[in-house]
Amino acid sequence: MKVVGIIPVRMAASRFPGKPLALIHGRPMVEHVFRRAWMSKTMNEVVVATCDEAIRKAVEDFGGTVIMTADTHVRATDRIAEAARKLEVDVVVNIQGDEPMLRPEMLDLLCAPLLEDPTLPCSNLMMPIDDEADFRDPNQVKVVCNQRQEGLYMSREPIPTTRYLGFEIPKWKQLGVIAFTKEFLLTFAQLPPTPLERAESVDMMRAIEHGYRVKMVASPYATYAVDTLEDLALVEKMMAHDELLTQY
Repeated sequence: MKVVGIIPVRMAASRFPGKPLALIHGRPMVEHVFRRAWMSKTMNEVVVATCDEAIRKAVEDFGGTVIMTADTHVRATDRIAEAARKLEVDVVVNIQGDEPMLRPEMLDLLCAPLLEDPTLPCSNLMMPIDDEADFRDPNQVKVVCNQRQEGLYMSREPIPTTRYLGFEIPKWKQLGVIAFTKEFLLTFAQLPPTPLERAESVDMMRAIEHGYRVKMVASPYATYAVDTLEDLALVEKMMAHDELLTQY
């Protein structure tokens, strides 16, 4: 099966315009994501999907591949769906362009269930929550699963409740790294938005509400999204001690 990682990025961002080209250790953020994704043993190809000429030029300058998309997309899944239509591919991985400390092992973990079980439509990384502030933070999407480790519900609210229990239940947060079969990605892009998707502002609720299985995959690796200049400074400091940085 052919696996392609697609990094959807654009210059427009309400909190941090031009974020994909923000420099970290002398390289644009999107380059860090691109090069780390290529380190995955599972990736057969990695491309950047964008509507901006400035990003196209920057990516091609460092030797990356770009697919130009419409500038009307609001959600990343719509942008990667447009790009995927132009590719011969079996599995498409949505790789967030604002997580420059991506670990290639994360992508290997994510794709394994789809490569082992062709009936699965998609998989999504999650990691344990061990901090009460994260559990209460609406920017962190919490997820609860069934006994087959498939997503039951995702919320920005703190779920599951522990109010009535005398024991601790594991708490998980969704990571924004998702793998789709190409067939399901194109289906997903055509599904009508759902009430809980809108209420929670969580894309994957659309798949769950329409009755599709979302395989949740536990990851031991933390990710650090860059949403502000303060985040950028923090990540640059952390990456100074990151061994992957010396490999590209």
